[in-house]
Amino acid sequence: MSNLKVLNVGIDLGTSRSVIACDNGVRTFVPSYVGYPKDMVSRKLIGKDVVFGLDALKNRLALDVRRPFEKGMIKYSNMQDVNAAEFETYKKVAHDLLSHLIDLVKAEENGPVSVRAVLGAPALASTQNKKLLVEIARDIVDDVLIASEPFAVAYGLGILSNALIVDIGAGTIDLCRMQGSIPTEDDQITLTRAGDHIDEVFMREIKLRHPEVDITLNMVKQIKENNSTISDKGECVVAMLPIKGKPTPVDVTEELLIACRSIVPDVVEAIRVLIASFDPEFQSLMKENVILAGGGSQIGGLAREIEKFMQENLGYGKVIKAEEPLFAGANGGLMLCKDMPNEFWDELKNK
Repeated sequence: MSNLKVLNVGIDLGTSRSVIACDNGVRTFVPSYVGYPKDMVSRKLIGKDVVFGLDALKNRLALDVRRPFEKGMIKYSNMQDVNAAEFETYKKVAHDLLSHLIDLVKAEENGPVSVRAVLGAPALASTQNKKLLVEIARDIVDDVLIASEPFAVAYGLGILSNALIVDIGAGTIDLCRMQGSIPTEDDQITLTRAGDHIDEVFMREIKLRHPEVDITLNMVKQIKENNSTISDKGECVVAMLPIKGKPTPVDVTEELLIACRSIVPDVVEAIRVLIASFDPEFQSLMKENVILAGGGSQIGGLAREIEKFMQENLGYGKVIKAEEPLFAGANGGLMLCKDMPNEFWDELKNK
């Protein structure tokens, strides 16, 4: 065992946001954008070789801005043979983002430390993708373990049996039923129509109904995050959008409603599948304990919409939102990290 102080961290490398929680008290997140200066002029303007998060977005016209993850995996990781160069590029971007998160943690320390990390991954991430995450992390942290993101959420909440976690992110929606042991593949479902899908539908609907509006996907994302709802009784959503260069109020209430509802059919069908295939003696308990986490859980009216489906198709159901949905996965990863005995990490290091 090293004599260095050990720092335990839980990390959720998300498509939209990357979140970290550490036992030294650091808890923060960074939008999952990494920017590199385009040329010598932009390098002089930015003053750095790489910038992250909001800084990257704010200066995006001077930067080559990339999001390293798509649908819960490193971009092009499933197309390495035909897009080897792009894959290597995004692999480096993911490495830079993870390194930045760890630097934020280490900045609070006065000396060298040994970092143990649990990284969250989509519920049914491929073995290949998990190996890639480990490979990226190897020279950044001292020990690393990959855990299913919804399992990490459940572990952090202390809900280990008779519950169904629905973790709604930008790239994936991950569902996991808990039955008192580490979940298997049969206990989990990963959906790829998630927050990014909502953005795409929202933008399509705005352009369809308001073709004169100039709008970008980033603008759409901001409007969604400030106003997302699937309630028919919500207030009107009016956005100031440019039309021929002039900011103009545009009512996008109906477009946002359609976009937010677009993920519901897949989610509720996945819930039905996981409950219907569960031990029939315990199905009623699981119906009463469906927990929404992740940024998408904040969509207004989503819990009620899912409950309505469950009542119509499964007899009844109770859906609640997790506390601190943004940090739920990272918090759970941190708890897993701390609860693992030293012998486990020693064994992992020697593999």
